[in-house]
Amino acid sequence: MVEVKNLTKCYGSIKAVDNISFTVEAGEILGFLGPNGAGKSTTMNMITGYISSTSGTVTIDGAEILDNPKAAKKKIGYLPEIPPLYIDMTVKKYLEFMFDLKKVKLPKKEHIEEVMRLVNVSDKADRIIKNLSKGYRQRVGFAQALLGNPPVLILDEPTVGLDPKQIIEVRKLIKSLGKKHTVIFSSHVLSEISATCDRILVISNGKIVADAKTSELSSSISGEQKLALQIEGTPAAIGEAIKRIPAVMRVVKKGSAGENANNYIVEYEKGADIRRDVFSAMSRIGCPILMMKSGNETLEDMFLKLTSGENDKAGKGGRD
Repeated sequence: MVEVKNLTKCYGSIKAVDNISFTVEAGEILGFLGPNGAGKSTTMNMITGYISSTSGTVTIDGAEILDNPKAAKKKIGYLPEIPPLYIDMTVKKYLEFMFDLKKVKLPKKEHIEEVMRLVNVSDKADRIIKNLSKGYRQRVGFAQALLGNPPVLILDEPTVGLDPKQIIEVRKLIKSLGKKHTVIFSSHVLSEISATCDRILVISNGKIVADAKTSELSSSISGEQKLALQIEGTPAAIGEAIKRIPAVMRVVKKGSAGENANNYIVEYEKGADIRRDVFSAMSRIGCPILMMKSGNETLEDMFLKLTSGENDKAGKGGRD
């Protein structure tokens, strides 16, 4: 649905976006994650055709954004960080104006009513936009992006400045939109990305440093998975039994957890699932498992690892 190939944007000697490539499939919600200044907004602007790239291509459902901008842009609904609202208009009049501006071919009255219902602003149709809360203004911005039922939605920092209740509402809205649209959602807020997106793409200093499903990001970076255990019994016997399990790479005792119980971290091969094997092994030697959970690094740990150190050298910064 969306294909970005070797995309680069230079501002003088600075590469804000440095030769990035990725694809987004139909119906996928892609989280575009990175610190401020990483190049997220620059990439979004190139995907939508708002700014041109220095080199590389962006193809939207078969239409290249620079070679065939009219066809490509018809397939995109764009919500920039600051929604493009005419605040002296009512919600309905604004959407009617945007409907005409976009030259949408659908039945006007019915389509606008459908879009307002979808983003839950029907009861605000006759309210002047400047009198709405920021959360409702954001919803009106979503509504204009949905006009014409574009297959691709590009949302740039859609929850910035919203209160916790509004953030939850917008998060639910994005997930519901993902059922019928391909969504690219940029943010530097980890909780938004992990709660909303199917897949995460991490950008730092204009380069992609990770691309994985949300649930698999930790293991895709480290090349291994970890299981945190709390087991009652003799550490030597427990360690030997777990090491005999196929796919186990290492067992590390992490300290006491009370009388005759200890904490362990088991590292094992990416893609394996050793939980049942661990349970069976401990049953055989009579060592009860008191706790078992994923010991993989959190998304926050991964984010800091990917966007610091060598990936964050001074003087290389891009533009957000």
